[in-house]
Amino acid sequence: MNFEAYRGARVLITGGLGFIGSNIAQKLALLGARITIVDSLDPLYGGTLANVEEIRDRIRIHVGDFRDRLLMEPLVRETNIIFSLAAQVSYIDSSRIPFDDLDLNCRGPLQTLELCRTQNPEAKVVFASSRLVLGKIVRQPALEDHPTEPLSLYGTHKLAAEKYHQLYAAQYGIRTAVLRITNPYGERQQLKHSKWSLPGWFMRLALEGKPITIFGDGSQLRDYIYATDLADAFLAVGLSSTPPGEVFNCGSGRSVRFREMAETIVRVLRRGTIEFVPWPPDYERVETGDVSFDIGKLSRMVGWTPSVSLEEGVDRMYRYFASRLPLYL
Repeated sequence: MNFEAYRGARVLITGGLGFIGSNIAQKLALLGARITIVDSLDPLYGGTLANVEEIRDRIRIHVGDFRDRLLMEPLVRETNIIFSLAAQVSYIDSSRIPFDDLDLNCRGPLQTLELCRTQNPEAKVVFASSRLVLGKIVRQPALEDHPTEPLSLYGTHKLAAEKYHQLYAAQYGIRTAVLRITNPYGERQQLKHSKWSLPGWFMRLALEGKPITIFGDGSQLRDYIYATDLADAFLAVGLSSTPPGEVFNCGSGRSVRFREMAETIVRVLRRGTIEFVPWPPDYERVETGDVSFDIGKLSRMVGWTPSVSLEEGVDRMYRYFASRLPLYL
């Protein structure tokens, strides 16, 4: 993929100090883009300045809330491409803090769109959604037209935000695109708890010599996409001329058994053990079942293809965290 068009482009990343946003920023810095990051550095959501330490002198950072109109208005006005990543990111927490989830995952993206409409209708907006908008997968592999019946407030609010992006594309011509992300993992993700990324959490457990616990037999399928592949997908969509409002599945295109992911971590690290335990009460009601995503549309329309296998991804993540682990705990 040729990303040279990013040289000199003005790019705004909301949530840019977090896991996905910082990986996008790292690539954009190498390409010579003019990068602005807005991040609240709320400890709940994993953003950290450590994620951009290598490129600190090539980016502009605003520590603030992307819902702050006074902060965001001039930034949106001057930008070419917006990567909309700021969010409440835990489907588990969404039931505990429902109104925060609503505000962050609906009102925040909606305000970004409204600022584009009023201040900069030529801007491109690429929004990070989730496979959890689908709920239980009833057709394998899932295409973009799969039924959407989310099982959590998080998925419900992400789906509403998708609709905002489609509406602003249809009614106002805003150049929006939505990426439904499967299970991202890799460098620069927080390892504080298990709410956001089980590969990262399992790696921490293995590094600390603690057992990796798997509910049931671990036979459910998941699609794990590595951080740098995911960042490339965002960059490719950001430059693409696809029709406004398009929704894309974004995963590795290869699902593996949940236990295989854990076994890969143990094998690559050469440490750790796996224990299988019964499902907790009521947990299965939010279990989506097997996940297999068809990523053909994204590959065809923007020319993106993931390249990092699970084995390679785990190895790269391990090498990244081996010398940086304390920064992410």
